[in-house]
Amino acid sequence: MASPTEITTTQLARLIGTPLAPVLIDVRIDEDYDADPYLIPGAVRYRFDDMDRCATDLGYLSAVVYCQKGFKISQGAAALLRTRGITAETLEGGHVAWRAAGLPLVNAAKLPKHQATGHTLWVTRHRPKIDRIACPWLIRRFVDPKAQFLFVAPSQVLNVADKFSATPFDVEDVFWSHRGDTCTFDTMISEFGIGNEALDRLATIVRGADTDRHEVAPESAGLLAASLGLSRMYRDDLEQMETGFLLYDAFYRWARDATNETHDWPSTGNSA
Repeated sequence: MASPTEITTTQLARLIGTPLAPVLIDVRIDEDYDADPYLIPGAVRYRFDDMDRCATDLGYLSAVVYCQKGFKISQGAAALLRTRGITAETLEGGHVAWRAAGLPLVNAAKLPKHQATGHTLWVTRHRPKIDRIACPWLIRRFVDPKAQFLFVAPSQVLNVADKFSATPFDVEDVFWSHRGDTCTFDTMISEFGIGNEALDRLATIVRGADTDRHEVAPESAGLLAASLGLSRMYRDDLEQMETGFLLYDAFYRWARDATNETHDWPSTGNSA
C-alpha cells in the first residue's frame, strides 16, 4: 500500500496525458539511467542533490519524483522539494515498477536537444489546422510540458530552425513529418514510443481529418469542422493552439474513457 506521500503506477498513468498531470522528475543516478535511457512520459531529469535548482526552475505546485526503485533517492529528493512549498510525491516502486507494468516510456534518444532554459523548441508553418495543433498537444502532454512552438511562414521554417536551433515538424523533407499515408501525429507516437489504446484511437481520428479521409473514423469530420472553426476564430496561432488543446484533451478522454457511452435523449412524444 502506498504511503501518504506516494502515488502508484496506476494512479499516475491515469493522470498522464491530462491537464491534471503533475510535473514528473526523474532523479535516477546516471548509472541506472544509462542502463535504461527511457523516461516516463513528460518527465525531466535532475540530479537528486539539486532540488533547490529544480524547484526554482519548475515553479510548479505539485510534482512526482521517481528514482530506480522508489526508495531513498526519490524520497529524499521529494522531501527537499516539500521544504520549498511544493507538493511532492514519490512513485511507488520507481522506474522499475513503471516498466514492469508495461506502461509507455519515452525513448530519450529521440528527444530534441533542449534549449539553455531547459525546454525543447519546435517550429512549423503558420496558420495551423489539424496536425500542427495535435502534435504540440502530444508533445506538451506526453513529452515536454514546457515545450515552446514557433509558427512562421512556410518558406522560412527550415531557416528559423537553423538560426534558432529549433526542431522543424510537419513540413516536407524533415524527420518529424508525414510518412506514407500517416501524418506527423502518427510519426511522433511511433518514434517516441508512447502509443497506447487511447492515443492510437485518437491518431486514427487525426489522420482521417488531416488527410481528408473521413471514412477512416466517423469522428474525423467533426475534428476537422471544429479545427477549421478555431482557425477562423483566432488570428494569433499561439492563442489558437492553446485553445485547441482543450479540443484534444476532450477527444483523448473520450478515446480513453467514453467510447462505449451514448447520449440518450428522452422522448417527449406519446408512444403509439
